[in-house]
Amino acid sequence: MMDTSRIPVIVGVGQVNDRPATPELGLDSLGLMEAALRAADDDAGGGWLPRLDSLALVDQISWPQLGETSAPLAARLGANPRICFKTPSAMGDSPILLLNQAANAIASGEIEVAAVGGGEALRTAAQRAALAAGDRPQDHNATRIASARRAQTYRGRYGLTAPVDIYPLYENCARAAYGQTLAEAQAESGQIWSLFSEVALGNPGAWIRRAYSPNEIIEPTAANRPIAHPYNKLMVANSSVNQGAGFIVTSLARALEAGVPEARLIYVGRGAAAHEPDDFLARDRYDAFPGMQVSITRALQLNQVSAADLDLVELYSCFPCVPKMARRVFGWPAERPATVFGGLTFGGGPIGNYMSHAVVGMVLKLRETGRNGLLFANGGLATHNHTIVVSRDSAIAQALPADYDFQAEADAARGPIPPHRENYVGPGRIETYTVLYERDGSPKFGVIIGRSPQGERFLAKVPGADAAGVAFLTDGRVEPVGTEGTATMNDEGDVIWRRI
Repeated sequence: MMDTSRIPVIVGVGQVNDRPATPELGLDSLGLMEAALRAADDDAGGGWLPRLDSLALVDQISWPQLGETSAPLAARLGANPRICFKTPSAMGDSPILLLNQAANAIASGEIEVAAVGGGEALRTAAQRAALAAGDRPQDHNATRIASARRAQTYRGRYGLTAPVDIYPLYENCARAAYGQTLAEAQAESGQIWSLFSEVALGNPGAWIRRAYSPNEIIEPTAANRPIAHPYNKLMVANSSVNQGAGFIVTSLARALEAGVPEARLIYVGRGAAAHEPDDFLARDRYDAFPGMQVSITRALQLNQVSAADLDLVELYSCFPCVPKMARRVFGWPAERPATVFGGLTFGGGPIGNYMSHAVVGMVLKLRETGRNGLLFANGGLATHNHTIVVSRDSAIAQALPADYDFQAEADAARGPIPPHRENYVGPGRIETYTVLYERDGSPKFGVIIGRSPQGERFLAKVPGADAAGVAFLTDGRVEPVGTEGTATMNDEGDVIWRRI
């Protein structure tokens, strides 16, 4: 007979979109967190916040002046939790990590009630900063701007400063490994993203509620400008949002004692985490990642479910390559939605807290229909992976507490890391590549990750003025990955790539 005091359930979920009439009226990140957790408390029937044993928050970047947010939020909520903290940084896997930790703590008897939440007010913060500077607010990529403020690095010299610059490297390498043409790969991205937009259209919590056709997503236009080949604006995470989300986890016993109908409870199963090296140049490959594969595969195995048993999934979607890689790990069809919230483009991309919105969406959907849902989170530069299964079936929660660290398995599956050589000149071949674009849609320059005949990895540029070189990388007539060329040094000290 199961001990209901040790069975973790999600009892309440809440989220908020803040669209103030003027920036001065907008909530900051702490205000969004408070609103979201109060909504979660209402969803659970009320009265849970004063009883919190644990309050765990995802770090936020839009209001750095807030500093440590967990203690001030606890005070606002009228809570006095024994465990109170925020994550060290804003990583996309954080909400699922915190859910896994909360479920383990309840299953071990360490705590009885936990809240997890986060919020980002990047849109309001940018608008206020622009007004203070006397400028009009601009629709920039917030993470690229933040990265560009850092001291120039070797990677920065080649334009690789932010996720939007780096994920296309994975996309292009994976496309070549799948044997797809550029047109075929873009069609797959368009199909997946179009389904995301349809889910967002039906989700009141989504930031952009409009359905887009696949062609609208993959075709570059003035409103859908190219960002980094092959990604256009509608294919990348939308961080210009004001969004907060959170959820409350407790035991089955406490939930039933409080009068919460069992039909509203979602049980938390086992999770699995594994990570890649932080330095993307220190990866063994770019077309697939052992950490992602181990995380997803292990979570399914541990919960004794397969793709056929899943009714709903959320595959992290900062850029198309991530859900495209993830769905191939366990055979999720491209024609089935890979989100319950709408993805980071249309649902909204509040930096590290997106998956809190996904948890909200998954709980609301499972209360309506279906039995099992999978949540796959990704953070960093496709670095941190955490997968968990949730269900309407209580059996899935009876294996907790359990370890979720499968790093050793991922490390064992990783191939040798090629040595990196700065300022390499000589013959080589393209391992992967992208082209970065200016705001007017003109090519800034191409970026090559190359391999020397000795297997060394190096960076090189294709100048934006090299029309033939840029066209070769972007027109899809020939697959650039694997082609040979020569790296030479220009007068500015940059390595320049020329096709043979």
